[in-house]
Amino acid sequence: MQAERRAAPSKVPAVTLGYWAIKIVATTLGEVGGNAVTLTVGLGYLAGTAIFASALIVLLAAQFRAERFHSSLYWAVITATTLAGTTLADFCDRSLGIGYLGGSILLLSLVVATLVLWKWTLGTIAVETVHSPKAEGFYWAAIMFSQTLGTALGDWMADSTGLGYNGSAALIAVALAVVAGLRFLTKVSRPLLFWAAFVLTRPLGATLANSLDKPAANGGLGISDITISAVLAAAMVACVLLIPQRAGHDLEVREAA
Repeated sequence: MQAERRAAPSKVPAVTLGYWAIKIVATTLGEVGGNAVTLTVGLGYLAGTAIFASALIVLLAAQFRAERFHSSLYWAVITATTLAGTTLADFCDRSLGIGYLGGSILLLSLVVATLVLWKWTLGTIAVETVHSPKAEGFYWAAIMFSQTLGTALGDWMADSTGLGYNGSAALIAVALAVVAGLRFLTKVSRPLLFWAAFVLTRPLGATLANSLDKPAANGGLGISDITISAVLAAAMVACVLLIPQRAGHDLEVREAA
């Protein structure tokens, strides 16, 4: 018997600069879209969470059934996680009274626990290896927790540290630049750096969104959530259609005669 190596296609996209561009648009859309439903339309956090969670369940079912990477489906699920994450974080932080800091600590713990369990179970948290139901389950759990964390963390930074929305966005951008530097200049674990960047881009989107839709008295521009959501939704569709994407690949070993 001779070992033969072949490329196994992942069900998630390769991580490129275009990937991060779409991710930031999606997270910003999730923040203003969630606010549009819960605050502007007035449905409240619980109803908003129920609506977006229902859509997320349907989209996740389709994603798990898919046999290969579909960019439109993948980004629809990502957008649903950031919408549901926004309303869920607001419900826990505000309606349940956990608070921004308490919510951030709890959700960060869940992100770390998911990644540790994933690593312990499958031996790697590399997104290129997401081509099995078990790996995909860990992947989407980590994403959902990190998307929810982003809203709580962004709100805590903007409201409780004195940085404001723009200051918080600038600090997160610096942190992302450090992660990028580590990626290109060191040998720090690539999967670890990916998840660090994934977590950080979520509060970046949240603070950018709040700098647009919050009243001028609170440091924002006071633009309607619905208007911003419509613009970002159109931008999201354009990005998914125009930015080249491909499935990530991982080399797996198979036995050949």
